[in-house]
Amino acid sequence: MPRSLDDATLTGLVADATAAPSMHNAQPWQFRYTRAGHTLTLLADLDRALPEEDPATRALHVGCGAALLNLRVSAAHHGLEAVTTLLPEPSAPAVLASVRLGVRAVARPAHENEARGGGEARGGGEATAEDEARAGGEARGEGEAPTGSEAPTGGALTENEALAALHPAIEQRHTSRYPFDDALVPEDVRALLVAAARAEGADFSFLASPHLETVLGLIRDAEGYDRGDPGREAEQHRWTRDTKTEAPVDGIPDYAFGPRDAHEQATTRDFVGTGVLPGRARVPFEKRPQLALLTTSSDHSVDWLRAGQALERVLLLATLHGVSTSFSTQPIEWPDLRWVLRDPVFGSGHAQMIIRLGYGPTAPRTPRRPTNQVLTIEP
Repeated sequence: MPRSLDDATLTGLVADATAAPSMHNAQPWQFRYTRAGHTLTLLADLDRALPEEDPATRALHVGCGAALLNLRVSAAHHGLEAVTTLLPEPSAPAVLASVRLGVRAVARPAHENEARGGGEARGGGEATAEDEARAGGEARGEGEAPTGSEAPTGGALTENEALAALHPAIEQRHTSRYPFDDALVPEDVRALLVAAARAEGADFSFLASPHLETVLGLIRDAEGYDRGDPGREAEQHRWTRDTKTEAPVDGIPDYAFGPRDAHEQATTRDFVGTGVLPGRARVPFEKRPQLALLTTSSDHSVDWLRAGQALERVLLLATLHGVSTSFSTQPIEWPDLRWVLRDPVFGSGHAQMIIRLGYGPTAPRTPRRPTNQVLTIEP
C-alpha cells in the first residue's frame, strides 16, 4: 500500500538516484515528490542538455534511466515497492517517469504474476503509459529475477531482492579512466552481466574479433572528429572543472581525467582534448580492451530510458564483482558512425552504449549536486 515518506528516506532515495553516471556528469535530472500521491517523478532538466553532442537528447535519457534504476534499487533496499511508469504524460515529454512508492507487497512466483495479467511490463518492473492501458494495470517488478543470483535459502532471488542486493554498489561505482590490466572478465561474470541487461529490456554483448577491431577504429575516428569540431570541443570544455579554482558539484573534475595513453590508443574520452594538463602522466593502457555493446531493439525515448536502466544494472553488478568500467560513447554521438557499430553478422539492434570493462585501480568519485538542488516536494 502507498505511504508517505519521511524526509530522511526521501532524500536518501534521491541521493542514491543521482549517483548514476551521465554524459559529462551533466546530471540532467530533477525529481518532484508529491506527498498526496506518494509519487516521485523524474523530470529531464533540459538546461543541462548537450546540444552539440546530444542534439536528440538520447544520452540525456540514458543518464536519467540510470538514475531511475538507482532509485528502484534504493527503494528495494528501503523495503519499498516502486511501481514505475515510463513517460506517464505523452503530452509532456520532459516527464520521464513516475514512481509510486509504498510498503512492499509479498512477492509472488513469476507464473502467478502472469496468470493475474496485471500489467507486468518489459524491463524489470516498469511500464509505459501505453503498456498500462493495454494491460489494465501497473507494473510491480515482482517475480523471479533473471540475474543468476541466489537467495541464502538456495532459491532464485525475487526481483526486489535482486535489486536490493545491488545497493552497496551505488556508492562504490565510479567511472575509471585509468589503465586496466590484461586479466579477462570471467565467463560466469559475463553471463551475469548479459542477464542483468536483459532483465531491463536491452542486449549486452562482449565484442570479439573482427567486430572489436572495427569498434576500436570507430572510437579513434570519433575522437578525431570531436577534436576537429569547435562546437563539440567547446561543449566538452564547458563541462570540465579545474579544482584549483572551484569546488565543483557537476561536470568532470581534472582529477578524474585519468592519464594519457602513452600509445594514444585509449578508448576513454580524453577531456583535455587539444589542450595540455600540466603534470598529467603518460602510461600504457591495456593492449586489448574488453569492450561490450549495449543495444536495444528500437530507438525511441522509451528505449533510451530502458537502456539507461540496463546500463546501470550492469554497472552495479559489475562493481559487486570487482570489475571496473568506463564508457566509449564517442562513435555513438556521430550518426554516420553509430550505425556501423552494429554486429556485422546479425546487423540488428541500436547501439546505446559502449562499455569498457576490466580490473584496475579504484577511480575517484566525481561530484554530485546536493539533493536540495534537484528535489522539490509538493503536498
